[in-house]
Amino acid sequence: MRAVITVVGKDAVGILAKVSGICSEYNANVIEVTQSVLQDMFAMIMLVDISKLSIEFGALCDKMTATGDEMGLKIHTMHESVFNCMHHI
Repeated sequence: MRAVITVVGKDAVGILAKVSGICSEYNANVIEVTQSVLQDMFAMIMLVDISKLSIEFGALCDKMTATGDEMGLKIHTMHESVFNCMHHI
């Protein structure tokens, strides 16, 4: 099982470290990351393996959202199956 994590907001030091640290804390393995800084705006998409997640997926989503709120970012965590259904034609 995998999840897609998106992060958007004003660029700052440590965004990637903070999000990947939360993944590590709850045993979500980061598979792939792409990020861009457009002027002062930060955008990142992470694909993470959640098959060995040590907390419930909903709790991880809540933790990411709360972290985003603390950092002034929008962090959205979506299960891969939902992502695939949304983008299936």
